[in-house]
Amino acid sequence: MIGAMNGDVAEKTTVDKLARVVTEVFAPTVWAVTMPFVFAIAQTRSVAGFWWALLACIPCALIPYGIVRYGVVRGTLTDHHIGRREQRRTPLLLAIGSVLAGLVLLIVLEAPSHLIGVIVLMLGVLVLVMLSNLVWKLSVHTAVAASSSTGLIWLFGPALLVLVPVVAAVAWSRVRLADHTWLQVAAGTAGGAAVAMLLGPLFF
Repeated sequence: MIGAMNGDVAEKTTVDKLARVVTEVFAPTVWAVTMPFVFAIAQTRSVAGFWWALLACIPCALIPYGIVRYGVVRGTLTDHHIGRREQRRTPLLLAIGSVLAGLVLLIVLEAPSHLIGVIVLMLGVLVLVMLSNLVWKLSVHTAVAASSSTGLIWLFGPALLVLVPVVAAVAWSRVRLADHTWLQVAAGTAGGAAVAMLLGPLFF
């Protein structure tokens, strides 16, 4: 009996660890850093794309992440995923402002259109999350994963449908870790994909 119980605890711990790995590896910040490089380099096919993406990452990924980390260090945010809905408003507003400033800068500097498109996509998802956060805790993880995956499918074609299981895994991890309900991750997935479906044809 005791051995069986210990086995169940060990299995739960292992599954929880896997869920944590999925949550961290496919966190919104990871997508925010990766996507500009993929889209800029895919269009320019040169080292110039790398430098454009690096520039975009400062206001669109590094500054928003820095804001969150600062909040965690100060104790105004409970964790770097901002698990409490009431704590999300200020970081989201600051992130929207930073991404919007980055978008304006990229437009003025005449950055590659695909890069501008993916930043618009990021901004669209942030606005979606901000609006939903007024009344409900929509999953940012699944919204970003779904929008990014849909954008990549627009860019590279049906071969990137292999990303669908990744989005599903992210949704599972958020529910497994008790950070969201299935309804919240489903809404995040649908909302993120919808934003990308609307914007994809305009930029990619």
